[in-house]
Amino acid sequence: MRVLISGGGTAGHINPAISIAKHIMKKNKHAEILFVGTKKGLESKLVPRENFHLETIKVRGFQRKLSLDTFLTVKELFQGLLEARKIVKDYKPDVVIGTGGYVCGPVVFNAAKMKIPTLIHEQNAFPGVTNRILSRFVDRVAISFKEAESHFKKKEKVVFTGNPLRSEMFEVERDASRQKLKIQKDEFFVVIFGGSRGAEKINQEVSELIKKYNNEMNFKLLFATGEKQYEKIYENLKKYRTENINVVPYIYDMANVMAAADLVVARAGAMTLSELTALKVPSILIPSPYVTANHQEYNARALEENGAAVVILEKDLTSDILYKQILSLSQDKNSLKKMSSNAGKLAITDAADKIYTMINEIVNKN
Repeated sequence: MRVLISGGGTAGHINPAISIAKHIMKKNKHAEILFVGTKKGLESKLVPRENFHLETIKVRGFQRKLSLDTFLTVKELFQGLLEARKIVKDYKPDVVIGTGGYVCGPVVFNAAKMKIPTLIHEQNAFPGVTNRILSRFVDRVAISFKEAESHFKKKEKVVFTGNPLRSEMFEVERDASRQKLKIQKDEFFVVIFGGSRGAEKINQEVSELIKKYNNEMNFKLLFATGEKQYEKIYENLKKYRTENINVVPYIYDMANVMAAADLVVARAGAMTLSELTALKVPSILIPSPYVTANHQEYNARALEENGAAVVILEKDLTSDILYKQILSLSQDKNSLKKMSSNAGKLAITDAADKIYTMINEIVNKN
């Protein structure tokens, strides 16, 4: 089976694509897989790291205001359509899968028009514009939140699967992960990240937290800033960092890091929440206010209402509030234990298998 997968821009689109690809290879040793993305997107780093081949095309998202950029975007869209068509035509895939981001639009659209079986996966409760458009042309739409179904017109195509997680998320073990990361048994390990691109407000307040409280922290901290802001923050915190504070641009080994964590502070993207629940990690969630239909707050509240997380809105976030909340939870082992148990009850662990079944259905049907 020859599979073409496209998704890009952020880790939230790329990691599901990689998870699906790995599951296909696990189930079908003879499968051939090709990724299509852009040179500027995070896929240009993450996909090769997983030993998959990546072809690139030119495409970018539309700006809300009419400008020179709008015309350049239209130009690149047509160029991307032509480049995507050539890749699809030359590769001759048995199935094409899109996981969101602007790049998958030209790829999946061309495949659907060429009568190749197609499937898209939507990670969030409120679908992105690319997937809403593509849903009209594809054979199947896999969703991760049941609430997403109402945003797709052709309900008969929609199947609730959950978010596919990388197999290593189910293979890690807490003690082994802590040993690998050199976390002592009695140390309280906190992980903070704002997504693959970082989050300016989170970075700002965590930096202030480190400056104010670095000498009295009773926990070990791993702080991922996002690559764009890393150099500036690293230099800014140089004299405040201790052996308990590690500042990095990006967390590549998320499975071991999450398995080792006692508490995670993060945005409320769909993939992050799926990983937190799969590994039963208590969390403080700071939903991004800059996303469509405020879907991250909706995602975060679902965990909070089920006793798996604490939510702090970005408008309320300060270094003092965050530090006090981390400190409070670090001293309340019973609450952490309950949060961990409640997170596990929300986990969906068979999403990749459901998507693999759907792929076989549409391939064998055509």
